[in-house]
Amino acid sequence: MPLNIFHDADGLPRIILSEPSGSSAEVLLYGGQVVSWKNERGEELLFMSRKAVWKPPKAIRGGIPVCFPQFGNLGLLEQHGFARNRLWSLDSDPSPLSPVNNQSSVDLILKSTEEDVKTWPRGFELRLRISLSPGKLTLIPRVRNTDNKAFSFTFALCNYLSVSDISEVRVEGLETLDYFDNLMHRERFTEQADAITFDAEIDRVYLSTPTKIAIIDHEKKRTFVLRKDGMPDAVLWNPWHKKAKALQDLGDEEYKTMICVDSAAIETPIVLKPFEEWKGHQELSNVSSSYCSGQLDPRKVLYGFQ
Repeated sequence: MPLNIFHDADGLPRIILSEPSGSSAEVLLYGGQVVSWKNERGEELLFMSRKAVWKPPKAIRGGIPVCFPQFGNLGLLEQHGFARNRLWSLDSDPSPLSPVNNQSSVDLILKSTEEDVKTWPRGFELRLRISLSPGKLTLIPRVRNTDNKAFSFTFALCNYLSVSDISEVRVEGLETLDYFDNLMHRERFTEQADAITFDAEIDRVYLSTPTKIAIIDHEKKRTFVLRKDGMPDAVLWNPWHKKAKALQDLGDEEYKTMICVDSAAIETPIVLKPFEEWKGHQELSNVSSSYCSGQLDPRKVLYGFQ
């Protein structure tokens, strides 16, 4: 299927994916970033800030940014590494991955440049396949060491999900797990709640998480299901009102309609020997839920609807 590429008003090359049921996704070559995912009814599922800056070298607030080779400020590089503010290319020679029926996909690649080597002297190839199928958006990142020595990195796909009201959202699947609290100097705690709900700023890295996490939006009667592999950690982030006002690229009230739930490899950096490759996998799906608050059996969300 030929790719539908056009340049938007900001001059950034944009790829449109669509599939027969009517859902669509938009991907920028800048950052290799998904900036829109709409369901078959045309409803936007990802959050994008109205104040996002669309001009390089700024990172774009919303969608699904790629954090590589560093998550957050856990290293010597700029916040979240450099992959999210570099111009990627279409991958002319992607490795074969299993085809899926009724799927529209694009393969992108980012290679180390002289500019990157100044701050991170490693040879690498970062590939990303983005696939759209009915009700699902799949991202498959792969990192290959093209250097003659080993290197390590941390990684995350930051999923900005659009929700009706953050106070009406709960996240299930992270119960009883340990987490680092970035608001408490990365101190380690154990989650005590049956499900995570939101009434204040949150910035946590949950460790050794399950392959499936559910994000339940009561008001929209919608559940996002995040399935992941190769990325054992999960990040929960919402800035709440005080931090939102301090962020120039986020509206003061926009924290109410977003939640970040990231697939990540943070606690234990990934180590690659020369010519080794790491592969991750993330699948986002959304299912309609006709239930009242507190009425949905979480086991059905986490282990499949019968």
